[in-house]
Amino acid sequence: MAAPLFFLTFLAITCSVAWASDPTPLQDFCVADLNSPVKVNGLVCKDPKHVEPKDFFGSGLSVAADVNNSAGSQATPVGVAQIPGLNTLGISLVRFDFAPHGIIAPHTHPRATEILTVLEGTVLAGFVTSIPDNRLITKTLNKGDVFVFPVGLIHFLQNVGKGHAVGLAALNSQNPGVIPIANSVFGSHPDIPTDILAKAFQTDAAIIANIQAKF
Repeated sequence: MAAPLFFLTFLAITCSVAWASDPTPLQDFCVADLNSPVKVNGLVCKDPKHVEPKDFFGSGLSVAADVNNSAGSQATPVGVAQIPGLNTLGISLVRFDFAPHGIIAPHTHPRATEILTVLEGTVLAGFVTSIPDNRLITKTLNKGDVFVFPVGLIHFLQNVGKGHAVGLAALNSQNPGVIPIANSVFGSHPDIPTDILAKAFQTDAAIIANIQAKF
């Protein structure tokens, strides 16, 4: 009985690890048919006979994005919508541009771990561990530095240098998902009841309503 029990335990552990990322492709590629009305877990494959080099190509990441907004930052994604050939391959990219003091607000990716490389400037990177510790882990990054945000954890970025900053992040999912914490909590449709949020944040409902109005 010991051997089967060991095998089942090993299988459970290895399967839980495998489920932490996108499924392994079953063919050389599955270029997304972005016009297909069929709904699947991912995107429908284009006929391989009609695949072209442009399906695997993207450009424009050398161009700085407009950061004239309230956050002082802009994220430029490179996913299946931009490069259909990424479909089923389990990866995507994001370029971050920051004005001085600009931020990428606290958020999570429910389906991906993120690895960030700073290309220009000085960036403060941080994430918060889960219960029971809720530990804040931060690091100031300079050009060429790399930092990892584990899957599902709340994380953020801030330009702490004097000039503009640029970062490039890779994620191990073609569709990592983004849950911005402030927008999700205070800008849901319909609103989360103010009395619930007032108790959660240990404040009064009028303050919560005022914050919700901003979102």
